[in-house]
Amino acid sequence: MSKISLGLLKQNDFRNFWLGHTVSSFGVQITTVAIPLIAALTMHASPLEMGFLTAVEFLPFLLISLFVGVWVDRKPKRPMMIAADIVRAVALIAIPVGIFMDILTMPLLYIIAAIVGINTVIFEIAHVSYLPTVVKKDELVEGNSKLEFSSSSATVVGQSIGGALIQIFSAPFSILFNIGTYLVSAVYLARIKKQEDAVEVPEGTKQNMGAEIREGAKFVFHNNILRAILIGTVIFNLFTYVIEPIFILYISRTLALAPVYIGLIFSMSGVGALLGAFVAGPMVKKLGIGKTMVTSLFLAGLVSLVIPVATLLPTLPAVILIMVMYMIDAAMVIVYNINQRSLRQGITPQNLQGRMNACMRMFGMGVVPIGAVLGGWLGGIIGTTPTLIVGAIGLMGSSIFIVFSSVRTITQPAGPDVTSHGG
Repeated sequence: MSKISLGLLKQNDFRNFWLGHTVSSFGVQITTVAIPLIAALTMHASPLEMGFLTAVEFLPFLLISLFVGVWVDRKPKRPMMIAADIVRAVALIAIPVGIFMDILTMPLLYIIAAIVGINTVIFEIAHVSYLPTVVKKDELVEGNSKLEFSSSSATVVGQSIGGALIQIFSAPFSILFNIGTYLVSAVYLARIKKQEDAVEVPEGTKQNMGAEIREGAKFVFHNNILRAILIGTVIFNLFTYVIEPIFILYISRTLALAPVYIGLIFSMSGVGALLGAFVAGPMVKKLGIGKTMVTSLFLAGLVSLVIPVATLLPTLPAVILIMVMYMIDAAMVIVYNINQRSLRQGITPQNLQGRMNACMRMFGMGVVPIGAVLGGWLGGIIGTTPTLIVGAIGLMGSSIFIVFSSVRTITQPAGPDVTSHGG
């Protein structure tokens, strides 16, 4: 078997960690489909109510990530993940019960979505901060590759399973399957035997959360490796979401593609994500982690720059071109994410993992609405095709901050070539 399908999975603790992550990821994807459909089909929600529901699910990432990061650094992470799984399962039980008793309302659905969203933030920050506990530093790329493979598979298959369950059993009862995934995830996580190192918190700072948040942010911004990764990632995310809303208009209106072609194009994102999880490790072995990050960012922008060429082609060649480019783009995004995450984990002390990851997530996700608004504004002024070109150039430009930093010369997530560059 290939390394991606075995390797670390021989180790009991990592296997349980990976299985818990995999099952939980499927649960998240089913929730992503089921709750909005319950709002739309069962609750007959208005467009405004649907928008508010989405905001309620998304806002916890922006509002509480930094605070969760401090908490994750103060406390053992595995019990947090188990508790987050259980709380999400209990919260979701209220949906079928509420429908059965005819007491489910949109405000109650908002509360449930918020509880699920908050605990998803807790789970994800604790999860990415916990990996260095169960694997060695030189195994981080492989570990992240396997976890990213699971996440990609969950994205591709989980939403399809969610749709099928809703079709067969109705949306409220599909939630029962979702509840099961969170409980199974908790069981796998509870089976991990390795104990976390005790977290030492200076006596004078135990109650000063603001000081601890500042300490985490200072660590990120004063470390030239983390700072370069943060700036590159923020710029990449900004221009990704400049492209995102305009791309849909480009393929549906500018190219006037049929829905079947649009579906095929978007399916390539999942295929590319799986491909990226497979090739991330081999790319690092050949290029080193720094050059792999530069290459993946630049290629993601380059293939995005090719997509506007589709306006010059007949329909079928245009669709094939976009499908291939979309797949490569998704693969390179996953390659970059696996490697930048592994590098971050490798150079960050265990007592700062939560705050470092929370800071990265806060800024990385904070530019998403800015990029979307900027893309819509540019699309209205200069048109869809020029906006896609601007976005693609921005994506390629994000690699500049990695090229002109010490990150480019790093070969592995840990070792002398990494630690000597820490700021």
